[in-house]
Amino acid sequence: MKLLVTGGAGFIGSAFVRMAIARKDLRVINFDKLTYAGNLENLTEVQDNDRYRFVHGDICDQRLVDSILAEEKPDAIVHFAAESHVDRSILSPEPVIQTNIHGTFTLLESARRLATPRFVHVSTDEVYGSLEAPLEATEAYPLNASSPYSASKAASDLLARSYFVTYKLPVVITRASNNYGPHQFPEKLIPLMIANALEDRPLPVYGDGMQVRDWLFVDDHCRGILAVLEKGRDGEIYNIGGNRSLPNLDVVRKVLAITGKAESLIRYVTDRPGHDRRYALSSEKLMRETGWQPVTHFEEGLARTVEWYRNNPAWVARVRSGEYRTYYEKNYGNRDTQ
Repeated sequence: MKLLVTGGAGFIGSAFVRMAIARKDLRVINFDKLTYAGNLENLTEVQDNDRYRFVHGDICDQRLVDSILAEEKPDAIVHFAAESHVDRSILSPEPVIQTNIHGTFTLLESARRLATPRFVHVSTDEVYGSLEAPLEATEAYPLNASSPYSASKAASDLLARSYFVTYKLPVVITRASNNYGPHQFPEKLIPLMIANALEDRPLPVYGDGMQVRDWLFVDDHCRGILAVLEKGRDGEIYNIGGNRSLPNLDVVRKVLAITGKAESLIRYVTDRPGHDRRYALSSEKLMRETGWQPVTHFEEGLARTVEWYRNNPAWVARVRSGEYRTYYEKNYGNRDTQ
């Protein structure tokens, strides 16, 4: 089976590519623009495999997308490519609109014209917005996006589903909770806290730190996507959750405990605008229809993740240089300490 994977050099995309190549029965064409979060170092173990090909390109480039689909004739597109950081979308909304909406449209149009047999659109639980406990969003829950990022993903979800309803393109949509694991770019909560803790830098925590997220180890997410790819029904949406909800502050404290650092490194900063209080979703549908379930307990996965960052300081130093420093100062430098 031949897969065109968009965004395959990113955190989740590269984990999926590594898992797919390890399967032996899959060939992968990795189509990635290599923006700040795309890193081919994440794929060194597969780069020489004869079932792997890398194509440098932008999903908004219709001519290039058409060309690759016509040449490779993939059995499925697995669409990860996205601007995926809420803080960046608040600072500059245009890139998320361009990539997440127009880029998805470009791919859907090419897939429609060239009759691609399967289109897996990878999305997020953030499209459901903030939920009061103990509510968990099912796939039928109304969309209630709060940030430019989540709004762009909600729009791309609706667009993808419209191609199934209108054109009968065999689209399947997945919505996952917060991912974590090795190789994650250190702007999201867990890798940022790990990287700062290992360097004895302050750990910036938004507001009171009691925002609740469900945590999903990246390999469990990738297994869920493979399950949907193989067993999911056309036109359906599948939630992929980790069944482990925790306040952000608890996560930060767990990172400090594993790294052996003092909680005095925690620095409470002004909350970001429109910060959702609680995400929660139900994966019952996916488990019922495919047999998938998360297998990595959060404490185990977090310990493995910390160990990876501890053992790869050169990787961390490279990705935290240049543009990242500019972003970090812009996002955190002017926030008042509470």
